[in-house]
Amino acid sequence: MTVKQPSFSFGIEEEYFLVDLETRDLAAHVPTALFAACRRQIGTRFSQEYMHAQVEVATPVCTDMHQARQSLFESRQAIACEAAKYGLAPIAASTHPFARWSQQAHADAARYRSIADEFQGVGRRMIINGLHVHVGIASNAERVRVMNGVRPILPLLLALSTSSPFWDGEPTGLKSYRTAINNATPRTGIPQYFEDWRDYQRSIGLLRAAGVIEDGSKIWWDLRPSAKFPTLEMRITDACPLLEDGLCLAALFRCYCRFLSRNPDGRAALLAGQTGTASDPVVVINENRWRAQRYGIDKGLIDLPHGNVVPVGELVDDFLDLIEEDAIELDCVRETEHARIMIERGTSADRQLALYRRLREQGQTSMKALRKVVDMLVDETAAKAAAHRKRSLRHGSDAVPAVSH
Repeated sequence: MTVKQPSFSFGIEEEYFLVDLETRDLAAHVPTALFAACRRQIGTRFSQEYMHAQVEVATPVCTDMHQARQSLFESRQAIACEAAKYGLAPIAASTHPFARWSQQAHADAARYRSIADEFQGVGRRMIINGLHVHVGIASNAERVRVMNGVRPILPLLLALSTSSPFWDGEPTGLKSYRTAINNATPRTGIPQYFEDWRDYQRSIGLLRAAGVIEDGSKIWWDLRPSAKFPTLEMRITDACPLLEDGLCLAALFRCYCRFLSRNPDGRAALLAGQTGTASDPVVVINENRWRAQRYGIDKGLIDLPHGNVVPVGELVDDFLDLIEEDAIELDCVRETEHARIMIERGTSADRQLALYRRLREQGQTSMKALRKVVDMLVDETAAKAAAHRKRSLRHGSDAVPAVSH
């Protein structure tokens, strides 16, 4: 029997908060007319998310990065322009800098009512956005094998994506506080190693048979076989305000899937022993996940083959060397090379914290500094919609441009 080769087609899902341009807080009320206008422009690729002031967009199935870039750019612009009519704007960060979780409400949909009922107090704190990337791998067996191999590099992707350093109006000391919120929910984190597709199905089947879940869509690991599509879905990353950062992460994940597909023995793989086998200690992967959550790109990750902590910048250099052939073949060298810029400039979490600290040192109050962080996130999420934002800002614009790391 001939095994169908992976297509490495892909899709990207982004989640955004809608903020009030007067208060910079999460929108207390989002008109249904805004949702309707966005659906007319974006179609079924637009949806309301778990929280009332939260939306999601998805690209179509893409075969090149230009398609994904154009789709996300147009979606961001459509939402920004429509939202501006109501004094609102989208931000693609994984936490809002100062919104009070206790004052938020989830969307009134059956699925979200069910999640809220199950999660209780944990669910009320789920004021978080993510970036999810699907890569097409039609063979069930190949999908699980590649999933095993991707596990060790997930912390590197998280480190590069970090955009949630604030929670409830306070610096948390973590670069990805979203990860801490996710950790409190069931069926999350790094997936275990699976021998094959049957092993995976058996594990999910145990939960279904017990009546705990209906299907694989209730598995919220950092990486999972999609329950709806023949794809491998990466879910560990924070949302990225800058579009090029999100595209870079998607390209890195996609290229590594191809690398693992053409190197079934996993030789020369990154951050791993023998990638795709049970010999990749989950204790090390989880330690790296914590280091990414805590430090972002600042403190390095454990490189298992060498047994020491390696700066993230060096790991990125090694990673780009490793996937060079794949990036050329998939025509996404521009996007993968952008990782070097991310290292030099810093992540969104770095930029948010740098702006906040600078403004505090200048004598501004914590709340005023946090509001200007929101302004920066608005501008980064949809820079070309700045004119709409300024017209809607009732007290004039005091936005501050992005700062260097």
